Amino acid sequence: MRIRIVGAGAMGRGIAQWAASAGHTVELGDVRAEAVTDAVEFVVSMLDRAVAKGRMSAAGRDASVARLVPLADPWAAGPDVELVIEAVREDLETKAEVFGKLERALPSSAVFATNTSSLSVTRIAATLQDPSRLAGLHFFNPVPLMRIVEVVPGAATRPEIPALLTELVEGCGHRAVTVADTPGFLVNHAGRGLVTEALALLEESVAGPADIDRIARDVLGLRMGPFELMDLTGLDVTAAVIDSIWQGFRYEDRLRPSYLTPNRVVAGLHGRKTGQGWYAYGDGAEGPAPEPAVTGDGDRPVFLAASGSGETAAYVEALAGALEAAGVRVERGDGPSSDALVLVPVWGTTVSGAIRAGGLPAERTVGVEVLPAAGRRRVLAVTAATGPAAARDARAVLARAAGGEPHAVTVVRDTAGSVAQRLLSSIVAVGASIAERSLATPADIDLAVTTGLGYPAGPLAWGERIGAPRLLELQRALHATTGDPRHRPTRWVTERADLGLALTEAGTSVGDCWG
Repeated sequence: MRIRIVGAGAMGRGIAQWAASAGHTVELGDVRAEAVTDAVEFVVSMLDRAVAKGRMSAAGRDASVARLVPLADPWAAGPDVELVIEAVREDLETKAEVFGKLERALPSSAVFATNTSSLSVTRIAATLQDPSRLAGLHFFNPVPLMRIVEVVPGAATRPEIPALLTELVEGCGHRAVTVADTPGFLVNHAGRGLVTEALALLEESVAGPADIDRIARDVLGLRMGPFELMDLTGLDVTAAVIDSIWQGFRYEDRLRPSYLTPNRVVAGLHGRKTGQGWYAYGDGAEGPAPEPAVTGDGDRPVFLAASGSGETAAYVEALAGALEAAGVRVERGDGPSSDALVLVPVWGTTVSGAIRAGGLPAERTVGVEVLPAAGRRRVLAVTAATGPAAARDARAVLARAAGGEPHAVTVVRDTAGSVAQRLLSSIVAVGASIAERSLATPADIDLAVTTGLGYPAGPLAWGERIGAPRLLELQRALHATTGDPRHRPTRWVTERADLGLALTEAGTSVGDCWG
């Protein structure tokens, strides 16, 4: 296929490398001639690096370079061009101008694709004389390494174009997911679950950025915590995406932005690119403060409060066994002794509520996370009535391990559920809301999120690990405890819990009923 790419910046050059390496002839144009020269030099250097690392043969490199065609004029006639991919700046007027000129220069048979990440594909197409020829083809940076592409049909896109673009993408070694033309498309929309809930936890002073990041990595198994991710992406970019998706979905509570971000954006605290975000960067930057040393009495006995949930009761028994193996005296019976620390496993509820309901001693009762940890970290929740000495002792007890390194223990403020439970519930809920709106298939949602965001599982598959009934219990408890509509259960989870279906199953649609 002969492909013309207009826009020779980071995205355009990445798409050019990807397409040329896959065997396509690539015309590369830009209004700035020097940008085209720089882009070709960059692509050649990337191909040279691939040869040096043994990922490409020298002959393959030479053939790919030969398929790169720099254009002196991006609007030059191109009778053989079959596909145009626009990769200019995110501005509707600019993109409309680009496609208007291309429409006059290229044959009507050429398919147009926009790499927009935030603008409506339908609105861009509406500026054309023939809006049916345009669709979204959203790549992620760096294009050769981020092996996922969103195919976004506009309202007027011809029905054969998404299939053509999908075939192109997958023929070049990437995965394609078809997504509705909605704010944030799929990957950016799904990513709001983690970031918005992390900001809400910070707003409520449940924990600081470093501790939320540690829990996200070591309990949930994410490669980067949400605040690290915001610093990498740039808070200015993240805040704009959060706001645009929230506004685009008509102020959906589940997507509600934080009041914390506007002032930080105005102050230039954007992250790595400005040297200061949630963390400091550059020469002399020390990074997050180290975790405090464990100083409490790890020999105090503990009493684990009972729980009615089968899964939580199983966790309590497992934790009791692990603590006993580490030499901790675990009390069993109807209640704690006068010196025992009381550990409360919570699932969507608060430690303070358990204290009230069970008549537990408030000054020495703390919460423990019940989600199985991806790493060697335990999480301890303290209430306003917890005695500081009891909190230090509980941390020392939970740090004990039967062998090897002690467990890391993060101390957070009591909240409904826990930090990890709230983050996970939000990730699953946003993914489920995408599925219930039929914006993408369950399989495409999970594929896009694992590939585009690097999560250990897609939101629906991750929720299925918990199970729809237990996840519904968590969401109902979070909603009832907080009264915040952001935590309300999704229809997708509720229905599948009622019917015994997996969260990853699309189920029967109305269309399936007509033979």
